[in-house]
Amino acid sequence: MRIIPAIALGLAVAVLSRPIAAQEKKPVPKDSVRVSIPGCTKGYIFTVGPRTPDEASAPDLPEGTHLRMNVPKKMMAEIKAHEGSMIQITGLMRKGQFRPGGVSIGGGVSITPGAGPGDGGMRGAPIGNQVLIDVESWSPFLGGCPGR
Repeated sequence: MRIIPAIALGLAVAVLSRPIAAQEKKPVPKDSVRVSIPGCTKGYIFTVGPRTPDEASAPDLPEGTHLRMNVPKKMMAEIKAHEGSMIQITGLMRKGQFRPGGVSIGGGVSITPGAGPGDGGMRGAPIGNQVLIDVESWSPFLGGCPGR
């Protein structure tokens, strides 16, 4: 008779400990950094929102910068349900991926030089210069998105 309560207790511990293991963050590769960024989404594009002075994560991403999110479909469905509201995403980005170029004219906008004469008029792939983030989690953030 004592075997049944012991089995039930063992099963309960196994079931309850499983979500804890799922919440563990995977290690950050040497060429990447984990960041938490507030902003707004439209589809798979995340626009960096205003930052508070106490935020230290990803200080080189100015407000208005667009990031392409690499996110699991289930999590993307949750994020899409909050489109139009500010959220904060946490994820991995490659170091040095964002290199602002050209002349900054403010508000996250800069003017960059076009193709050179030796390029043959060929433009790069549209996704070639996008900054990517592998989204691990997200949470609601105070505020609304502009223009909504």
